[in-house]
Amino acid sequence: MDDQYCPHCKTTKYRNPSLKLLVNVCGHSLCENCVELLFVRGSGACPQCNAALRRNDFRLRLFEDAGVEKEVDIRRKILRDFNKKEEDFPTLLDYNDYLEEVESIIYNLANGVDVDATRRKVEDYKKTNREQIMKNKGKISKDEAYLEALIEQEKQEEEEKKQMYKILATEEHNMKTRNKESLIDDLMFSDMKAEDILASHAAKLKEQSVSVPGSNIPKPATQFSTGIRVGFHADDNFMPIPKTEEILYTYKPIVMDSYGPPPPSRENLESQGYLRHVRPASPHAVGGGYSSSLACHRALEEAFSGLFFTAEAPPPTPTMSNVEMEVS
Repeated sequence: MDDQYCPHCKTTKYRNPSLKLLVNVCGHSLCENCVELLFVRGSGACPQCNAALRRNDFRLRLFEDAGVEKEVDIRRKILRDFNKKEEDFPTLLDYNDYLEEVESIIYNLANGVDVDATRRKVEDYKKTNREQIMKNKGKISKDEAYLEALIEQEKQEEEEKKQMYKILATEEHNMKTRNKESLIDDLMFSDMKAEDILASHAAKLKEQSVSVPGSNIPKPATQFSTGIRVGFHADDNFMPIPKTEEILYTYKPIVMDSYGPPPPSRENLESQGYLRHVRPASPHAVGGGYSSSLACHRALEEAFSGLFFTAEAPPPTPTMSNVEMEVS
């Protein structure tokens, strides 16, 4: 709150909670009182950068950072003229180059980099593409049309819910009125005991509360039998997302040759007496997933592995007699 203050009169948001800061094209802020005093003579300049200002260009400041406020304003003005859509370009690469050029223009104007050359570039673009700019101003892209359709659909569903809740409330009110009148009539004219009448009406109310009225209210159709939404054409629908068929993973146990006799299974360790001299697992170890049968089974696997292993005989070492026989 202390950062929000008028740089001209030094009034802070803390001292004046109703303080409203206005910002102009240069990005510097002024409070409402300072703006009124600045344009008493009809024209004025920014007290910080001495840029020429107009009263109609001042607007309410939305962001605390003046740089962000300036960039948002420049972006809004630039995108008003640079309004080409993706369908206006032959390839996606050309559209991405166009977007990169727009971002470069916004960056230069927001950060004071080659301002004069950038403004001339913007003016040349506006003169060259005047007809297309006017044409694109009245045309919305497919994404915008899709978003507008979603918003309209949400509004329609919300309105349907309101109507349904209204009907349910009316039916519930009418049901309570009928039950109250029926109870009064039974108490006045029936020959049954009052306790039995109250019990029968309580059971009847319980049955009525189970069956929810208004659940069979017909809903208006939002799409045709072909799947196209009402108010849209076949070309307006987006292509469905392609489904990739994935092969599910199946576990295959690892088979390893231990070069020895197979150890007993974990299920038979206790019956064959292998766990007699093994320390039982503590409750903390069991909670962590450890068990004495697992440790015993691993020890047996290590003990039995390699018992049938036979190394190949190494080649004979050459001697002097063998060498002399080969030479001769």
